[in-house]
Amino acid sequence: MNHRADAISHPFAAPDPGVAREIAPGILWLRVPLGMPPGHVNALALDDGDGWTVIDPGLDTPAGRDLWTAILAGPLSGRPVRRVLVTHHHPDHVGLAAWFTERGAELVMTRTAFLLARMLMLDGPETSLSAQVAWWRRCGLSPEEIARRSAGRHWTFREVAGLLPATYTRIEDGQTLRLAGRDWLVRTGDGHAPEHATLWSGDLVIAGDQLLPGISPNLGTWATEPDADPVAEWLASCARLAGFATDTQLVLPGHKLPYRGLPHRLAQMQAQHAAALDRLEGYLTEPRRAVDCFGALYARPIGEGEFGLALAEALGHLNHLAATGRAQVVIAPDGAWLWQRT
Repeated sequence: MNHRADAISHPFAAPDPGVAREIAPGILWLRVPLGMPPGHVNALALDDGDGWTVIDPGLDTPAGRDLWTAILAGPLSGRPVRRVLVTHHHPDHVGLAAWFTERGAELVMTRTAFLLARMLMLDGPETSLSAQVAWWRRCGLSPEEIARRSAGRHWTFREVAGLLPATYTRIEDGQTLRLAGRDWLVRTGDGHAPEHATLWSGDLVIAGDQLLPGISPNLGTWATEPDADPVAEWLASCARLAGFATDTQLVLPGHKLPYRGLPHRLAQMQAQHAAALDRLEGYLTEPRRAVDCFGALYARPIGEGEFGLALAEALGHLNHLAATGRAQVVIAPDGAWLWQRT
């Protein structure tokens, strides 16, 4: 793999919140603060002449609504948002979509993203806690830690995402969309989120979280589907999308800065996860719980704020080792799953 320092370049600096930066004709980049890691989401506004298509508007919070109210009156020149397109179902991307549809925008998503977002928005603490406790137990948390977490405040999806309407416009892999005077081919990927949409038009790629620079998208296995193998899905998506990647494409990611060097970045991310799997397999010389595996996977201490994401990603990688025959699992008397290399 090419390890040149200049293999990935970032031609644009980040705009301030509420400021629109044109990065291609008719395409505005807006950085929307989140108030939580990773700190921001990159939203896009595409000029369709009689109005705008907004992509991934961010969380539905009072601050988010105030910011977009100012953006609509300022950088978007008071013209209406005709469509809101969401690349995947995570709340930092879909959260404000309902706010736009209430104002007349058409909702555009893949089917899986739409259904997952609707499902998660209907969950409350009382419906999700039992599944969460079972997931914590599987991951190897102690009874005392499970009790502590169960007694705490339970975040729900709908706190930062408005309920989507019952009607939407489906997009799917291979479909062509007309946005900002350009034709865009939809290519979907999996792993970070099921049926994650990316849009490709000549020298531009709208990537969401599928193709991030600098950080790898979280490949977590959650209580909703605890046997999932997101690592396999994501590696397969990387291999497929690599066939369409060129060094000249400007990639517009959901977080961090736009970049060029997509072929190198895809190879780099695949190599990083392969190395993480090797380290994890090497650590499983004796039975280990998922919560014990942070040191093998991460190069820094995991704090409370990152604990859930780190635990989900540890379980995702362990599931992949088991699915590929590199590890086996037994269930301890307390319900924890114990992993050991084969």
